Amino acid sequence: MLYPFTGIILSGGLNKRFSGTNKALMQIGGKQILDRIYTVFSDIFEEIILVTNDPLKYVGWDLKIVTDIYPYRSSLTGIHAGIFYSTKTHSFITACDTPFLKKELVEAILSAVEPQMDIIIPETSTGLEPLCAVYSKRCQKLIENQLEKEEFKIDRFFSKVRIKKISEKALRPKDPELTSFFNVNTPSSLEKAKAILQD
Repeated sequence: MLYPFTGIILSGGLNKRFSGTNKALMQIGGKQILDRIYTVFSDIFEEIILVTNDPLKYVGWDLKIVTDIYPYRSSLTGIHAGIFYSTKTHSFITACDTPFLKKELVEAILSAVEPQMDIIIPETSTGLEPLCAVYSKRCQKLIENQLEKEEFKIDRFFSKVRIKKISEKALRPKDPELTSFFNVNTPSSLEKAKAILQD
């Protein structure tokens, strides 16, 4: 089922912990992480946007490639660029290092979208998941105001918008181990990801 929203993948990080190796293109189980995410997104979204500062690496994918508008490397900068270029009222955001993002979990979040809500976000025992959430176009100006102050903490503007939280209990049936929130952000987490696939 295609939803009338945009799917946005953030791939603008410096990958410092991997000596500059591009996490999106890392292979897990013989498949690049970006391919895994794209497979999920292509079944759900008509419009897919990849935010990157290295666009030539991604020309082989059938998606819209955009770059950051503000000259800062941060997830918030990427969220802003994605929302800015989206043609839809709401956009689902994920990072490029989430190899186990499940279609069922994404659809559960999208199904909770209400036109008047600005952010639809999972909340687990470890807290909010701002990089597996839906943002409305209305967030754009608030994010711009924050970036102009060089404040990069994503949830800094949350108190100014209407938020709908989705509980861990509601998401567990769709993703029992909550592996959709697993990030490959260190060499050890890469090894853990490979081990998860072998289990």
